[in-house]
This record gives sequence, structure tokens and C-alpha cells, in this order.
Amino acid sequence: MIEVNDLTKAYGDTVVLDGLNFAVDSGEIFAVVGPSGAGKSTLAQCINLLERPTSGSVVVNGEDLTRLSYKQLRVARRRIGTVFQSSSLLSRRTAAENIALPLEYLGVTKGEAERRVRELLDRVGLTDRANAYPFQLSGGQRQRVGIARALALRPSVLLSDEATSGLDPQSTSSVVALLRELRDDLNLAIVFITHEMNTVLEIADSVARLDRGSIVESGRLVDLLTDHASALGRDLQPRRLDGDAKSGDAVWVVTYDSPDVPADWIGRVAADLGAPVSLLGASVQVVGGVSIGSATIGVAKDLSAHVPATLARYGLQTSSQHDARTLGVVA
Repeated sequence: MIEVNDLTKAYGDTVVLDGLNFAVDSGEIFAVVGPSGAGKSTLAQCINLLERPTSGSVVVNGEDLTRLSYKQLRVARRRIGTVFQSSSLLSRRTAAENIALPLEYLGVTKGEAERRVRELLDRVGLTDRANAYPFQLSGGQRQRVGIARALALRPSVLLSDEATSGLDPQSTSSVVALLRELRDDLNLAIVFITHEMNTVLEIADSVARLDRGSIVESGRLVDLLTDHASALGRDLQPRRLDGDAKSGDAVWVVTYDSPDVPADWIGRVAADLGAPVSLLGASVQVVGGVSIGSATIGVAKDLSAHVPATLARYGLQTSSQHDARTLGVVA
């Protein structure tokens, strides 16, 4: 596991990270999101000690890396594998040779290194691309090579610094699925730094928002998504596209506000109200075994007084109400 305690990084009078605290257990993926300039890149560099924190600590498996000498740190840093944006592969080395780099620096024998590289290529599904150069690989394949290289020294912590940035949706999903698989198989603690909210929904167990060097909100992903008061949870909600409501209906925007929303809630609400409920649009997905998201429904306007309480009965909350005759489409 990895613990970050009161981590501060300053350059002169400019404080880039201000007293950050979080822990990531083995087998957990912890996402860090935030706008440009929030301090995400600096946080990544402090976690793997490419930048020394001004104060605070980075503890991996009980050992404070910030207290180690340079020589000791070179050994301890092997516990943290890092996957960089754009994979950062050496263009004149094949996929296999790029993966072998950390093993060569460590002085591993050629035979042992070759065995480890074959194992890692198989692990990331690129056995048939071992002799391909980076320019011969797709963006997703290059990132898989980068992941394999990060795993070469058998780390217990994996740091993913914008690893899916710039990838097409299919490649992003492929890399995310691989990271989840590695988390499960190798019991890794993964810190996943990204600006892509949709990717967080696919991969994270927990998430924190970094803004101006401070963590302004954090928690378990499912808890945030089902907490109507959470700004981060609202930003992480899947986006929906809505259609037209029929004349005379009031339009309600409904969010999942509980982990126990029944799958047939629309039918139940219609039965309770004694009137049809029109589904105008929805974006719902399962995260951690819990359905989360939002929907837009149309209900006869003369039933408006009963709608909020009826929805609340099933763990749903109304975030707004509009008159369909004047609005037409809810954005």
C-alpha cells in the first residue's frame, strides 16, 4: 500500500501542493482528478520521488521513502512502477527491448531478463509484437508496452500519470481493462492521475479532486455518485441526451441518490402515481455493483405535487423540474 501524509511541495514562495493526505490499499485504484494547473503532475513526481517533497512523507509498505538516502531510494523506488503519458518508449528499441530496460539497469542476467520480458509481453497481450518498434505500434499498444516496463521490477504500487490521455476510446477502454486486471491479479495499489472523468467511472474504487494544490473532496466512488450533495459526484455522473416530452407533461431530472435504486423504478413510480411515466433520456451504468446515473422523465403536470415523494421512495432525487410545453428538450 501507499500512504501520502501532509505532503507539501513549494518552489520558493509558490506552494504547488499543500498538505495532501491519502492512502491507497493493495488491490485498490485511487483516481486523482483536477483542472490543468491543479498540481497533478507535481503530485506524480513527488509520489515516485523524482521530486523531493518540501515536507511530508510518501510511505510504501510501511517505509518512508522521503527519509532514505539517494542510494537507499534507488532500491526502494523499485516498489513504484510508473506509466507515463504517451508511454515514453525509446524509438530505437523494440517493444521487448523497452521492457527490458529496468532489468538491464538492475544488472539482471540476460537469460533471466529474457524470461521476464516474455512473461510481461504475454501479460499485456503483445507476444506477437515483441520485435516491433514503437512507430509500428498503435497508441494503445505503446501504452501496454509502457505498462509492462513499469511492472518489470515487480512493484507493489503502480503510478499511472495521464496514461490514457490522447488515446482513442477503444484504446482507452483496453488500457483501463488491463489496469483493472493487473490490480486484481497482482494485488497492486494503483494511483491513477487523469483529467478524464469518464475514465474514472470505468476504473476507480476511490477518487479525489485536486484543486490549487489541495484535495477539496474525496471518497469512495460509489458513495460520491450516490451523494446528491457531492459536487465531485455530480461532475462524475454519466452524461445523458434527452428527447422531447409530450405536451402537458412536466419534465423531471432525476438522479440516483441511493445504492438501492430498483431496476424497475419507472414502472413502480408509474404504478404509484396511477399514470404513465415517459422516459425522455437516461445515462445509467453499474459502478462497483451499484447502478448510478440520472434520467429525465415526463409526468402529467397535475401530478407534480406527488412526484418528489414518490421518487424518493425508491432512492431517487429530483434535481429540477421544467414545463415541457415551454422547454421542449432538457439539456
